[in-house]
Amino acid sequence: MSKTKKKPWVAPTLSAHGGGLNKFGATRRNLVTERIGGIPVDELTKRFGSPLFVVEERRLRDNARRLKSAFAYRWPRVIHAWSYKTNYLGAVCNALHQEGYIAEVVSAFEYDKARALGVPGKDIIFNGPHKPRAALERAAREGARIHLDNFDELYLLEDVARGLKKTVPVAIRLNFDTGFTDPWSRFGFNLESGQAMDCARHVAESAHLKLVGLHTHIGTFVTDVRAHAAAATILCGFMDAVEAQTGAVIDYLDLGGGFASKNALQGVYLPPEQVVPAPEQYAEALCDALMAATREREARGRPQPTLILETGRAVVDDAESLVASVVANKRLPDGRRGVVLDAGINALFTAFWYHHDARPTRWPDGIAEETVLYGPLCMNIDVMRQSIQLPPLGVGDKLVFSPVGAYNNTQWMQFIEYRPAVTMVMRDGSVEVVREREDLAYVTAQERLPASLAQPFESAGGTA
Repeated sequence: MSKTKKKPWVAPTLSAHGGGLNKFGATRRNLVTERIGGIPVDELTKRFGSPLFVVEERRLRDNARRLKSAFAYRWPRVIHAWSYKTNYLGAVCNALHQEGYIAEVVSAFEYDKARALGVPGKDIIFNGPHKPRAALERAAREGARIHLDNFDELYLLEDVARGLKKTVPVAIRLNFDTGFTDPWSRFGFNLESGQAMDCARHVAESAHLKLVGLHTHIGTFVTDVRAHAAAATILCGFMDAVEAQTGAVIDYLDLGGGFASKNALQGVYLPPEQVVPAPEQYAEALCDALMAATREREARGRPQPTLILETGRAVVDDAESLVASVVANKRLPDGRRGVVLDAGINALFTAFWYHHDARPTRWPDGIAEETVLYGPLCMNIDVMRQSIQLPPLGVGDKLVFSPVGAYNNTQWMQFIEYRPAVTMVMRDGSVEVVREREDLAYVTAQERLPASLAQPFESAGGTA
């Protein structure tokens, strides 16, 4: 009698033959990811379980250094700030702080996080539309760079500074139309309406505030370098106008972030390899615009402003992967294969906006076909990939999603499933757990159960 393990019966399907070159010159082939940071994926999941996030320290640092180098050759004074909201895992933040990045935070929570990691106040940029009074008081006392977002915040900080009996240096956040991106008009003071100049005049006339910087952030995942060049030109023009009209001296220009990563944004037809600029291209476009816009200023003997950048996804995105395991297969009514994984949008929130690359960990055995990747949540929207060509996958097989380092460890949800562990492959090849896998004790630690609700049923006998 044969002891061959039975496989579930699946109705046969017909698939159109695909192969050769497509119009972009790329072959339709299945790629695999057998290792992450040099460590076999199967070894990682055997040690730390599945699903599992894996950060590569070496790649993270290499990305940070490449970006710094791209700007160092093109502008005399550049400060790089790490965007905490992109990924505020302590191991990620401190690796970047060790590379010379200061902290950019957008809330009291993120400010507390940076200080707890050992970042001094003077090395923190405090952005965001909500800065509570206590947070402003602390930031002002500790010498943080405070960027004003609205008039109510301006008046509040003025009162805080008055109470502290000190003059607080500030920057103004601006929004404007670059002609290349949709304006983010909800943040900061509008330039075209005159609101930004009104704010600048108020700060310049204040006895407790001092205008030292200008800030803008034109968007996220900006793939047209002309947008950053236009932002630099506009900001320099406003700097000249402010200095002429108020007598203020602007020390720095903060151009924010928005540099794209090699991820596939939904709705973009071309692959990221063809549409996402390299760090050097962003640096060249931005710094050339700055140089042209400040040439006359330099000729008059005025110093060129320091350039500040608040980089997030371009540094961390491809330095992190998510490993998920197959838990079930099914054939959908339209003929496509459906694969259920042990990780869903609760862990990979950015699957709503990106076609994350998903690769098996072994070379495929069988013909690739259109597949839908589902997560484990009891929600119809829990779809990791709506359509992807994959070979047959069995229960227990692994898929590696990448790049996933941006906005997942900060936006993931504690919904239905526990959040997975996060590991880091260190530069020496060792693997460290940088965030433990959640369990029931962690999830319920903040709950308080009233005495009258201590029992699940009114009587010991259970439900009626």
